[in-house]
Amino acid sequence: MKYRTIGTDPAHRREVSVLALGAMYFGSLTDEKTSFAVLDRYVEAGGNFIDTSDNYAFWVDGGQGGQSEELLGRWRRSRGIGDEVVIATKVGARPLAPGTSYTDNAEGLSAKTIREAAERSRERLGVAKLDLLYAHIDDHTVPQRETVEGFAELVAEGTVGLLGVSNQAMWRVERARALAAAAGLPGYEVLQYQHSHLRPRYDVPSDLFPDGSLGHAGPELLGYLRAEPALTLVAYSPLLAGAYVRDDKPLPPDYDHPGTPARLAALRDVARETGATVGQVVLAWQIGGELPVVPLAGASSVAQLEENLAAVDLELTAEQRARLDAAH
Repeated sequence: MKYRTIGTDPAHRREVSVLALGAMYFGSLTDEKTSFAVLDRYVEAGGNFIDTSDNYAFWVDGGQGGQSEELLGRWRRSRGIGDEVVIATKVGARPLAPGTSYTDNAEGLSAKTIREAAERSRERLGVAKLDLLYAHIDDHTVPQRETVEGFAELVAEGTVGLLGVSNQAMWRVERARALAAAAGLPGYEVLQYQHSHLRPRYDVPSDLFPDGSLGHAGPELLGYLRAEPALTLVAYSPLLAGAYVRDDKPLPPDYDHPGTPARLAALRDVARETGATVGQVVLAWQIGGELPVVPLAGASSVAQLEENLAAVDLELTAEQRARLDAAH
């Protein structure tokens, strides 16, 4: 395994594996035995960066989520796992009532909610301190200063280490970080956004993003990373839920544009040259690139995890990287 540092404060920064494990469906679609087997193998391989959320996976049973955190808590206790494994979770997008969603009834990011949600997450996970806590989605109904101060209070109290943000416009991220810096408070240092080798259209509206996607790592976010080298991008859905290789999983509609075939062709060419799978090339491209990117890949079987783990040691040549970068 290889590792990189997230965070800057010596009291909270962590060395995490360059491949993060997504636990979204652990305890719901992925049963406990399989989830435990994947987690055990990941740790055995040197992995120590696991991602979840307080709302995973509410849409499976129409509830409010929490199954993933609860399973991780049971796994930690049964295996005697301590703070050597970094578990990141998120608040803000848990539905307030069963049968609702984060698009119409999210818990939000008031200081009170952040505190209460973080406490529930700590209880489910069985930890005294959340290693990394994200603002899962934005909340325009609460003054941004209140959100910034709410997260900072938990860091000051020692119940949260690092702070992160997901699915927000870059101007909102920068404004929150500026507010924190001006007040001498800890700010967001880890950005979790969807990022893969294929580039989506960013103008496709959705219920959460009526003006177009704010959840993808677009040019503004990548440029922000270049300007702020202390930040880290955790790239979720790097393998597009299997759509690169599975006939039963077509590419999402926002990847249906003229630039996709050329990038797919470049990926397949490099995969043939290296003897790797397309997914392994995508992960290796992210892990070894010039920007600090940690791919976050889920796995519903040990076999899937093994394929992803092999990408850590896949070294792409400078010429192969140039081809992958330039394809459009």
